[in-house]
Amino acid sequence: MQELKLYYMEACPFCKKVIRYMEKNHIDVELVDIRANTDNYKELIEIGGIDQVPMLLADGKPLYESSDIIKWFKDNM
Repeated sequence: MQELKLYYMEACPFCKKVIRYMEKNHIDVELVDIRANTDNYKELIEIGGIDQVPMLLADGKPLYESSDIIKWFKDNM
C-alpha cells in the first residue's frame, strides 16, 4: 500500500474538486490542511518547493494539478 497525503486548503476550489472526487469514489487518504498550522505549510514547501495546492504526495513524490491528481487516482486506486 502506498503512502498517500493530500495537501489542501479549505478555500481552494481545485482542492474541493479533488476532495469531492475522493468522497464520491470512497478514496481515503490522509488530508493535510496547510492552513491548520505552520508546520503543514512548511512541509508542503519542503517537499515540493512551491506554494501550490492541491498536492498529492504519493510515496514521497509530489503531484500537482487537480486533473492530474484525479487521473492518478483513476489509474492507481
